[in-house]
Amino acid sequence: MKFIEALKLRSKLLFLLVLITFGLIAISVIGTANVNAMKKNTDSLYFGSLVPIYELNEIVQIYNGELSATVFKAKASEINSDEFYSDITSSLEKIQKIWKSYESHFKRDEEIQYVEYVSMEIKNTNIYFEKLLKYAKDGHGFENVSIQLLEEKIQHIYKSIKKLINYEVDVAKYERKNFLENYDATLKQLGIVLLMVIFGLLVISYQVFKSIQDDQTELEVAHKKLKKANKKLEDASYTDSLTKLHNRRYFNMVYEREFKRAKRSKKHFTFMMLDIDYFKQYNDTYGHVGGDNALKKVASALNSIFKRPSDYVFRLGGEEFGVLMSETDPHNSSKMAQKICDTVLGLKVEHKASQVNDYVTISVGVVSCIVHPSINEEYIITKADKMLYKAKENGRNRYILSANECS
Repeated sequence: MKFIEALKLRSKLLFLLVLITFGLIAISVIGTANVNAMKKNTDSLYFGSLVPIYELNEIVQIYNGELSATVFKAKASEINSDEFYSDITSSLEKIQKIWKSYESHFKRDEEIQYVEYVSMEIKNTNIYFEKLLKYAKDGHGFENVSIQLLEEKIQHIYKSIKKLINYEVDVAKYERKNFLENYDATLKQLGIVLLMVIFGLLVISYQVFKSIQDDQTELEVAHKKLKKANKKLEDASYTDSLTKLHNRRYFNMVYEREFKRAKRSKKHFTFMMLDIDYFKQYNDTYGHVGGDNALKKVASALNSIFKRPSDYVFRLGGEEFGVLMSETDPHNSSKMAQKICDTVLGLKVEHKASQVNDYVTISVGVVSCIVHPSINEEYIITKADKMLYKAKENGRNRYILSANECS
């Protein structure tokens, strides 16, 4: 079955289709051949035995019926010489025609000799009736015709043909016996062949299906791995590698979507821009490694604050972060902004170069409002950036909120 394993999935399906088609054709051919053989046996039984018996019986009926009745009518003066001549001639012609048909059928060697004997007896009997024809043609009456002789002739030909009929019946029984034997043998052979074909088809089909199933399993595993890899790639494309927050690319996609949704639903829309205070000085003092560690801690703190699925935290670049919240009014937005400032300060990340505090702090610009249909996306971002600038001007480590100005 290495050949099947080597085939590709499409080739295996095609191979299975061809296999099933071939099997059905083989079954059809075998079935047709055997049905034809049984048909020949049936023809042999019915047309080789039944028809000859019918023909022989018909000859007997003509002798016993038409010929005898014609002679009796003539003797009783019920018909004239012309009618007698016509009826006898017609009956003899029928006998000759039927007998000729009977002789044309297939005859076995052991049957031919007796058929020839019966043929001779028919000729002799017919000669008797031909003499009666000549007798009538010569104008003689039928008073002197012997009924006893007529009955002897009819009885004799009846016995001769009867023996032939009995022989034909025996042949019919023999043919029927052979037919049943051949029929049973044919059914047995056909059954064995069909079982072999079906078994072969099942075995090969099982192997093909098993191979297809294995391929399908491999495809599913590969698909899952690929899906997982794609998810990782997608996450990587939307995730900041340092802080593990959503990156600027993801912000651009989500911000547009949430902004349009807020505009449609006419519900509050909140956007925050955050900036670590004096972060350049932090890097100068503690180095870039220290700066990266500080960014990670601030990012982790922001993630711990925003838990709702509709809240998003982004690293927009450098020490700048963004927060997007849906259905949050100005009051709750203020509380969240203050919590950000308190939480970052609570990290107690040392910052000796800061002019605000001994620890790292953060400034926040907040815009929270119901978006008017005429406002575009950049307006909110620009407004939040201005609020951030004001927070820095007012001493940093604080937030400035703009509300009800989105119309």
